[in-house]
Amino acid sequence: MSNEGISIVIPVYNEQEALKETIQTVHEAIKNIPDQKEIIVVNDGSSDKTKETLKEINNIQVINNPYNLGYGASLKKGIKAAKYNWILITDADGTYPVKDIPKLIGERANYDMIVGARTKKNVHVPALRKPAKWILTQLAQFLTQKKIPDLNSGLRIFKKDIAMEFWHLFPSRFSFTTTITLACLTNDYLVKFIPIDYYKRKGKSTVRPINDFMHFNKVIFKIVLYFNPLRFFLWPGAILTIAGIIYGFYQVLVSTPGNLGQFPFILFLAGIQIIMLGLLAEIMVKSRK
Repeated sequence: MSNEGISIVIPVYNEQEALKETIQTVHEAIKNIPDQKEIIVVNDGSSDKTKETLKEINNIQVINNPYNLGYGASLKKGIKAAKYNWILITDADGTYPVKDIPKLIGERANYDMIVGARTKKNVHVPALRKPAKWILTQLAQFLTQKKIPDLNSGLRIFKKDIAMEFWHLFPSRFSFTTTITLACLTNDYLVKFIPIDYYKRKGKSTVRPINDFMHFNKVIFKIVLYFNPLRFFLWPGAILTIAGIIYGFYQVLVSTPGNLGQFPFILFLAGIQIIMLGLLAEIMVKSRK
């Protein structure tokens, strides 16, 4: 068990424009919080003056990756180095309202993870990302049967023990936050979403909308398949089964009265097999837990 306190982990990649201001604001936000705390900044092989800028900032622990490993890999390095039992993560690009950190910390007594949900009026999300973000959220909500105001917010606080439990699932790139959100929701951990603003980024974004959209889709299906496989298999199985029954009745009563072809049987049996596969996977998941 980790020591009581809060470890703030900030992954950094070419963030020289907003770095000093962000860390200064973090220091201001946590100065009146009585818990023990530390700030860990992980420089992910930045090619600008980030490394030099970090040398000018006091009261932080710096981890320098020799080359770019990715957002998720940097967070994992910071979490592994953290000595306290609560992990708070945020970005260094000026997008998140780090002044709201005390609001998230104040909810720790009743929840396992508190997420800053980007749902307030002052939320700057590039127009190109909005359709993909909506689709991903709807898919995640359908598969988890939980309300998810913000699937991948980078401002959140969670128990270190939870991160270690799902450590093997965390990727090296951009879906760390999506993965831990889905992992917590599909394992009945208590998650609270607190509305926050989201500002325009300072500096150039490394997000690639189309590639990242496809990657996030894969992550959502992987996590739900891993923790709740019946939810994944039930609907396609049920659709095929019902389609087989309906088409069978159509053939017998309308298309070829009195005769039933092979295709309705194929649809029906395929649907049953998919449902049984889901049930078998569900039994395996429950026995693993």
